[in-house]
Amino acid sequence: MTFRTLDDARDLAGKTALVRVDFNVPMEDGRVTDDTRLRVALPTINRLREAGAKVALLAHFDRPKGKVVPSMSLRYIVDELCEVLAAPVQFAEDCVGDAARAALAELPLGGVVLLENVRFHAGEEANDPAFAAQLAELGDVYVNDAFSAAHRAHASTEGLARLLPAYAGESMRRELDALDAALGKPQKPVIGIVGGAKVSTKLDLLKNLVSQLDRLAIGGGMANTFLFAQGIDIGGSLAEKDMADTARAIMAEAKTQGCELLLPVDMVVATEVRPGAAARTVRAGDALSGDDKILDAGPETVARLTAAMDASKTLIWNGPLGVFEVPPFDAATLAAATHAADLTRAGKLVAVAGGGDTVSALNHAGVSDDMTFVSTAGGAFLEWMEGKPLPGVEALRTQ
Repeated sequence: MTFRTLDDARDLAGKTALVRVDFNVPMEDGRVTDDTRLRVALPTINRLREAGAKVALLAHFDRPKGKVVPSMSLRYIVDELCEVLAAPVQFAEDCVGDAARAALAELPLGGVVLLENVRFHAGEEANDPAFAAQLAELGDVYVNDAFSAAHRAHASTEGLARLLPAYAGESMRRELDALDAALGKPQKPVIGIVGGAKVSTKLDLLKNLVSQLDRLAIGGGMANTFLFAQGIDIGGSLAEKDMADTARAIMAEAKTQGCELLLPVDMVVATEVRPGAAARTVRAGDALSGDDKILDAGPETVARLTAAMDASKTLIWNGPLGVFEVPPFDAATLAAATHAADLTRAGKLVAVAGGGDTVSALNHAGVSDDMTFVSTAGGAFLEWMEGKPLPGVEALRTQ
């Protein structure tokens, strides 16, 4: 896809750039506990500063639902942002109106100001044109660097982009390039891994992927639903038995589209979910008791998956293969992640992964830095994989 980036922006010196960032960071006792999202914004902020622009940061925090909630103020992240930026950051008591205008008037060229939580205004989530116009009054150009919020048609993610010259920031550009490499114009063959608990939450995703991929491995609790749909005994395992017809329809569609579905051929089962629980490996089709729970993919399933990776050029991954948070049920996810990382480091695989549990699983395996790209965007990443247009990205497209 083609979209406007900062490479397309001209003569930024002396201009005010309104930059939408994702600073919805984890907090505890008024302190940032993970500064990843702050650091992700640094390339864009620094590029604009070096170009001589004033940088006004727009962000949301939590869900104040259009009201001023002091505990959800962005002022609490200013000190941390100053530290990671290694430069002063001003704070404005509001994101529009006199307070915002005054803060920008006092800001030197190359300076940075963080404007107050955009969600303190009901017009933000309503994508109210009047509120978007108030935001637009403050700047000369708009930069969206918050892919994780791009699936929301809000005033600061979509409305504002229609009112000012609009560009993708450096983080947004990197995300879009990576996703285009995974699903837009990938090197074939392409394999996908989709895990997680429920088929019902990833129906659109599965339907889109079977028409896009050469192979699709299904793991986690959702694999149990597919096994049940085939008449395989799953004991007391987590499954959506009412989704059996849907699972069979997806299997039929995959066959029609020429997408090979990789379902578990062996599984690790236990009667309780706790660290170090006694577990055993069973074949798909073996009889299980009502107390048996399928908690991970077995070694033969993992071997089939890694062989399929060897035969692929591109991997897109969303969701773990088992209950990876509870050893020993992390074995399949760890093995698959390590193999994907090895292939990526060797230049044999383009590996793009995303979604909250996926990021945690790859961090658990210690391979996040070895993948081609790991997206921290949850909903936006999923909607992109589902083939849905993202309002915040559509607004950046070149005509």
